[in-house]
Amino acid sequence: MCLHFLTFCFSQFYRIHLSVVHQGIVKRKKQNPYLVAKFSLNDPKQSATPACVSWSPDALLTNEAVNFIYGIKMMIENSSLMLQKGIVIHTYACNADMGKEAFVNSDGDFLIVPVQGRLDIQTELGKLMVFPGEIVVVQRGLKWKVTLPDGKAMRYIQEIFGMHYELPELSVISSHRLANPHNFKHLIAQFNVDQTAWEVIYKLGGQLFTCKQDHTPFDVVVWHRNYVPYKYYLDSFISLSSLTQDHVDLSIWTVLMVCSKTLGVSLANFAFMGERWNVTDKTFRPPFFHRNTASKIIGLITGDFEFSDSFKPGALQLETRFGAHGPDNTIFDAASNMVLKPMKVFEGMHIIMFEMSMLMSLTEYAAKDNRCQSYKGGNKGLEAKFLKHKEKIQADLKAAGLALIPGL
Repeated sequence: MCLHFLTFCFSQFYRIHLSVVHQGIVKRKKQNPYLVAKFSLNDPKQSATPACVSWSPDALLTNEAVNFIYGIKMMIENSSLMLQKGIVIHTYACNADMGKEAFVNSDGDFLIVPVQGRLDIQTELGKLMVFPGEIVVVQRGLKWKVTLPDGKAMRYIQEIFGMHYELPELSVISSHRLANPHNFKHLIAQFNVDQTAWEVIYKLGGQLFTCKQDHTPFDVVVWHRNYVPYKYYLDSFISLSSLTQDHVDLSIWTVLMVCSKTLGVSLANFAFMGERWNVTDKTFRPPFFHRNTASKIIGLITGDFEFSDSFKPGALQLETRFGAHGPDNTIFDAASNMVLKPMKVFEGMHIIMFEMSMLMSLTEYAAKDNRCQSYKGGNKGLEAKFLKHKEKIQADLKAAGLALIPGL
């Protein structure tokens, strides 16, 4: 439940050069064409679909040198940048370091999920080395740059507007479990003395602006307060689940959440599903067939996704609000007839989920990408099994003196 939507965040910097010392801000000639500045379904370049849609991983870049800023591609969104409302899902794929330049996202907070390649992130407040299997949050307004120790890097970004990420309310779970605060790693001040030419690139309203200056922006000697980037190792997460029967809601695996401006309603949950024990009895153990009010976006960091042979690390799947989804026939039959004994599930897997209370639309790039596949439907192997028992059902009703079911 969201109660902390008025959390006050700020930091104080003690730096060598003032931020106002620069040569003016102008619109950058080279824009990122995959960043959308205006969001509206009246725009024919954007679309919505009730179908389940998925994208295979990006092919790794080989020829063109692309840094983190220009490797971002907006995929799925529902937002108003200027009103500071909503959510965007991006992917990123890059193969070049940012040089003597810094990035400022004036629009929203980034939650970045690496799948391939480490991210060496230098911020005004210090440095973070982020590995696949970790997440990092960088808040809006901060200056930072990305270098690639492994030469290439890719995958998921969630951007939120107007709010910040926070830990979920634990309620009856009590004071700890899920993502514990002490497992989040913050920064220690680490400053440079560099009085050569630098460039600061701003993203505002989905457009890029630039300013030049004669010193590094990473010259904060001391900082304090609570507006600071952080990272989290997903295997630190403490999973909870049913110990008796049936399923718990997927939101029980929420690592971070974003409150909406409606009291008690979350704008977004970021959830993680990793290795855990399943001991439920009298239960169809895989996620059952369902429709739900949230829009869900599934990603995979490591492992083979047991519900789809084609879903590989780096893939992305959108399950739109009230869109029907569930396991295929092979999994259904196996789970329906399995011996229910304690077993480990999701071994070697890191599954992430962005769960959002808003309807989401596709950008032109996402809809026209040749990696985009829409679920075509069909009932092969999933025929109505109830009808296979119609004679016995009618006989049992007759024996009990009850009315037969017409048409069965």
